[in-house]
Amino acid sequence: MRELSEIDVVGVVGAGTMGNGIAQVAATAGYDVVMRDIEQAYVDRGLDAVDSSLERLDSKGALSEDPEAIRARIAGTTALDDLADADLVIEAAVEEMPIKREIFADLDDAVDDDVVLASNTSTLSITTIASATDRPAEVVGLHFMNPVPIMAGVEVVVGEHTSDAVAAFAHAFAADLGKETWESDDKPGFVTNRILMPWINEGVRAYDEGVASKEDVDRGMKLGTNVPMGPLELADHIGLDVVLDASETLHEELGDRYQPAYPIKRKVAAGDLGKKTGRGFYEYD
Repeated sequence: MRELSEIDVVGVVGAGTMGNGIAQVAATAGYDVVMRDIEQAYVDRGLDAVDSSLERLDSKGALSEDPEAIRARIAGTTALDDLADADLVIEAAVEEMPIKREIFADLDDAVDDDVVLASNTSTLSITTIASATDRPAEVVGLHFMNPVPIMAGVEVVVGEHTSDAVAAFAHAFAADLGKETWESDDKPGFVTNRILMPWINEGVRAYDEGVASKEDVDRGMKLGTNVPMGPLELADHIGLDVVLDASETLHEELGDRYQPAYPIKRKVAAGDLGKKTGRGFYEYD
């Protein structure tokens, strides 16, 4: 395993919302980044998202460096072989176990044996993902929160064979990005989604069953518990498809208390996924 001081190039697999956010914070921390996705259109979209995010942060005086200099440290690619020189790789692909296992098996061949492989998965087993490689001790969960450039936390998830040194490395790397960490065992949903998904689903059910309007469900939770977003707002922000996938995974693993609320299924079927599509429980510009 490479020491933190030896990390110069960070590979990111996936240029979507989480992948481009991870690429941005790594570049902001001074690392060179190679961000890979399966199609050039996805890569370009991810790089455009980084440009927009850096511009917003710069306009608020939140950057200590010129945004063009940060952006220059991020290269996009569709070739997995372009990650060969990475000193650390973070996977942020879709939440589907077969896809993640295929990516990790390919990464196992593509990068040096002492490179740590991390997954940004929010619910799937790190142990199962790691078993697709010949280096399960060097596989760890680095679960960033969305939006990555803004949220302060990273969840470090320790699989069955993750070494203590790799877990410590994951905490140190996240801290170097300016994040605070907590650690979870490799149990379904980890800490965050194990607690968050039933909270969101119960908020949706309260609205659906007429307990209160959606606005008052969200307002009550914000004012009553001092959270920044209510459950329906947060579901829209995360993406209702992501909420549904996570809830279904937890339902399968942990039983009926994690059953997804029906209105979420209905909206996903309609293509109303929240803020990213302009319509979810609320409407957005």
